[in-house]
Amino acid sequence: MIEISFLDFLRDLANPHLDFLARAVGISVLAAIVCGVVGCYVVLRGMAFIGDAVSHAVFPGLAIAFALQASVLVGGAVAGAVVALLIAAFSQRRHVRADSIIGIFFAAAFALGMVIISRTDGYSASLTSFLFGSLTGVSRSDIIVAASVCTLVIAVVVAFGPQLNATCLDRETARAMGLPVVVLDIMLYLCVTAAVVISVSTIGNILVLALLITPAATARLLTTHLATMMWLSALIGALSSFLGIYLAWAIDLPAGATIVLTLTVIFLSVWAIHPLLGARKHAGASLSDAPRPDTPRKESITS
Repeated sequence: MIEISFLDFLRDLANPHLDFLARAVGISVLAAIVCGVVGCYVVLRGMAFIGDAVSHAVFPGLAIAFALQASVLVGGAVAGAVVALLIAAFSQRRHVRADSIIGIFFAAAFALGMVIISRTDGYSASLTSFLFGSLTGVSRSDIIVAASVCTLVIAVVVAFGPQLNATCLDRETARAMGLPVVVLDIMLYLCVTAAVVISVSTIGNILVLALLITPAATARLLTTHLATMMWLSALIGALSSFLGIYLAWAIDLPAGATIVLTLTVIFLSVWAIHPLLGARKHAGASLSDAPRPDTPRKESITS
């Protein structure tokens, strides 16, 4: 039963004695925005597994930062970037499939993180925080770092949008056009890493994939235009995060899990009604939407 009204929640947000609540909302919304934008590429390229891999890959960096009492955001970013670069490099070789490479690295990184954190004091509490998030522990410096990373990722997407869109729609065509596909892959992996690192402090390592995938998948049901999909995804994620924290505060529930459940309810609602809205339309893509003679026709999306 909801014990706190929405108006009371807004008053609590403005209460200086409850400033941790405002910081929790701030970093949750920032994480949702950056995940919403980057998640569109993850969904369209069928890269859900890479999001899960990166969420595990940042774990050793978080553990080292915790042991050294340094910024966990910086530690996670460094570890995630290293693993993302390794995955991108090894994935270019044809001897082993990319998903196998990803599985090897994310399992190894997570295991390394477990070994490191098990050797530090406060092992149980810190592990719980990493796995399930700790919104009450968000500091002002974390907000500044998250805002900076969010701005940087969005700037990268805006600056390199056409190239990223081309590799997203058809990698082989993009390669034939002379685009640096490997570099663009690395860039995308780093953006995913940045989104994941911010989100870990919000909903934790286990649930971070939901914030990366669910808003983008929901937006995909509503539009075939990539730009529209991105801002819809960011909006859905931000609203769900805000509503999720309100419900968690009002009913005394885990914030991360409540955010994920809110996202899931919205996705299921849109999935149920979107045929009635006529949202799924076939439109010409920026790269030719006509099917090739030797390939099946794919569902189109425009940039």
